[in-house]
Amino acid sequence: MQHQILYWLNHFGVPYATPLSLASVVAIILFISLIVHLLLHRVVLPLLKRYAYASSYQWPKSLIDNLLFNRFALLMQGVLLNIQTSLFLHDGEPLYAILMMISQVWMMLFTLLVLFSLLDILLELSANSAIAHQLPLRGIFQGIKLVAAILFAIMIISLLLGKSPLVLITGLGAMTAVLMLVFKDPILGLVAGIQLSANDMLKLNDWLDMPKYGADGAVIDIGLTTVKVRNWDNTITTIPTYALIADSFKNWRGMSESGGRRIKRSLNIDTTSIHFLNEDELAALQRAQLLAPYIDQKIAEVTQHNAELSCDLSTPLNGRHLTNVGTFRAWLEAWLRNHPEIHQNMTLMVRQLAPGSDGLPLEVYAFTNTTVWLEYERIQSDIFDHIYAVLPAFGLRVHQTPTGHDMQLLSASVVK
Repeated sequence: MQHQILYWLNHFGVPYATPLSLASVVAIILFISLIVHLLLHRVVLPLLKRYAYASSYQWPKSLIDNLLFNRFALLMQGVLLNIQTSLFLHDGEPLYAILMMISQVWMMLFTLLVLFSLLDILLELSANSAIAHQLPLRGIFQGIKLVAAILFAIMIISLLLGKSPLVLITGLGAMTAVLMLVFKDPILGLVAGIQLSANDMLKLNDWLDMPKYGADGAVIDIGLTTVKVRNWDNTITTIPTYALIADSFKNWRGMSESGGRRIKRSLNIDTTSIHFLNEDELAALQRAQLLAPYIDQKIAEVTQHNAELSCDLSTPLNGRHLTNVGTFRAWLEAWLRNHPEIHQNMTLMVRQLAPGSDGLPLEVYAFTNTTVWLEYERIQSDIFDHIYAVLPAFGLRVHQTPTGHDMQLLSASVVK
């Protein structure tokens, strides 16, 4: 076209025909590019956006929100500029080389951005899928973006320098140590993300407990370089991804999937309240529905044992006798086994721990049949409310360090 315009200008004797012909071609290129830009961005894209937001499906909205059509339209404008330059200008013009270089850089840049949009769309659409919970897709996609950006940057630089990309790649070999230092965190994060997914160590929405970083909550994001945890106080803790491989952390997913959450709490019995049960106490305890079978069995067993010994039972040092703390343990275990909110297919026991200055610890070790935090705390509180209220029926007392109020009462009784 430039030759044709130059011919017309020379034919009509117009001065400065060569620069005018070049300016005319550039004006035509810019005019066509502007018309196409207005058609795409003022007509086509608004129509697509209106259709996408009117759709009941998620994927059309995702295409618009992640700017796929906008970037693709700009990519097509770069292609159009390249085609116009090759058609309207001849190779000898310096402007031809400049416009071709601009169009090629433009196309490579927006090809990269289109790739980024496609990855963002895939990530958004797969957010609720099973694979998103199995693999750290955000970290994987960020790794792909990083590699793609490096490759496109090499191609753009080689285009600007007029060198082959292989020359730059060969030169980068000598800079490997520097690149490893600059991209240390992304590389470590990518490797850590692969290890986390391959070994099934962490998924989105897992309950992560990592005291070293102050993290105790649900995992909301697994990225290339960081893992975000929403703590139970609604603060956000950010942990380097590679730290999950280098350091120890606790994942509560197993508890959530098991259907039961552990109760492991002790109450300290005042050892001075522990004694053998007498006849009246046994008669009172036998009225308890859960204890009657146990007491009947134990009385028969103890009676038979003592009869075989033929010893003097007037002293508690001879023979066997039922204790209030042992009977209490039997009742508590039976009561827990009949509790509707205790998981009966998991470990359940009431055991003694080593006594100390705070008395004799009796530990309840059981699992609730729910893993919901609020329900778990309610069940645990209800159980121990009942246990503390029942202790006096067995003649037992809870050990409690004297308080100032106790000392005041003691002083008042001494004065009297």
